Amino acid sequence: MEELLTLKERLLCGDISGALVIVEELEEMSRDDKINNIRSYAVILLLHLIKRKAENRTTRSWDVSIRNSVREIQEKNKRRKAGGYYLTSEDLLDTLEIAYPMAIDRASLEVAEGIYDPDTLETLVNREEIIAQALALIAPGT
Repeated sequence: MEELLTLKERLLCGDISGALVIVEELEEMSRDDKINNIRSYAVILLLHLIKRKAENRTTRSWDVSIRNSVREIQEKNKRRKAGGYYLTSEDLLDTLEIAYPMAIDRASLEVAEGIYDPDTLETLVNREEIIAQALALIAPGT
């Protein structure tokens, strides 16, 4: 909120360059918020893809969680008024890479009733395959 008041003040004073700096800061804050939100859903998506692969099965609950995570990521990534997307496929890949270790940690508590530590669980699944599967589900235009 403080940024908006400062922006208004700069505009009223005719300080366009100062106002543009604040606009850029606001854009960056908004983008960071989008990325954080998408990453939260990416962890859930990856968690269930990892569980599917490690246990070589699925459940209706996991399938619903995967679908809901995909929908949320796609919805959060859409620019409503301007059209297009906040994050490109490359940005989404980076986000999935960051989310993966968190998903492995959580999955280690759930796969086979928690008998695997994260390092052991990673040997049971192919990181690149899981991330590629997630990206194929959430990439813009899918």
